[in-house]
Amino acid sequence: LGFVTLPHHKANNINSLNKRSENNNHPLCKSSSSADENDMSYLYLEDPQARDEKYGKNIAKYLMDLHDAKATFNFCGGMMFQLVLTKELYSQLSKISSSSSQKQKQKQPVIFPSDNPRMHNIPNYSQDANADNIQVFHGREIRNVKHAKGGMGFVLQLSSSATTTTTDSSATVRDPEGWTPQEINGYDGWKHDVSRTWRNSERLEKEGVQNFKKDFGEDCITLNHRFYLHYDQGGSMWLAAEDGCEGTPQLKASSAPRNRGIFSFF
Repeated sequence: LGFVTLPHHKANNINSLNKRSENNNHPLCKSSSSADENDMSYLYLEDPQARDEKYGKNIAKYLMDLHDAKATFNFCGGMMFQLVLTKELYSQLSKISSSSSQKQKQKQPVIFPSDNPRMHNIPNYSQDANADNIQVFHGREIRNVKHAKGGMGFVLQLSSSATTTTTDSSATVRDPEGWTPQEINGYDGWKHDVSRTWRNSERLEKEGVQNFKKDFGEDCITLNHRFYLHYDQGGSMWLAAEDGCEGTPQLKASSAPRNRGIFSFF
């Protein structure tokens, strides 16, 4: 993930983003539920034992609740990224989480054991743009988002990689907020981010992403990554990019930082 090596000509002054916005009408400030972000019951989003007791194998619901809580993930020992799911991915996870059918249960996202600390360790890994919303997700790091929780202007967006066809089979339908064909065709997320293609909101909308400026602002820049989930030896869950950068849920700044960034994989 491009946390340390943001291209200099695209970097803004992060200090200017350290104040939280007062505009609670912005899409990022709205949750899909009536959850109170100061509720101490949010312990179950961070604590492994409380998490497992509440969710069991329903990882889809866990991801939805992280989104609803506007949860932040601590990357690289202090860079706070708000997790945001696209509407399409949230809808798909909702169907999975509430279904009792075996077919839907097989679509539950996977959190890999701790002996899979890098994406290249997971079964059937290959260097490509493929994702299945189960083992691997499409996503973007988005910077300069003035309304992002965590006070740093960072968002980590996960989107759906699923495509469907219209009823008359005349067209393919994809997540309108998901990766563009250009992002898919040019994806090389296993490489160092310095050599990769960053996009601004104007370019993403020209490539077909809907409402990107409205949701994240005109000044943001993005880099697309594939992500997967894994546990550490203590049972904490980590959201990790293909390039090795990763973060764990941390809803309060006073929580002890966990430094497992680009130089700490194990």
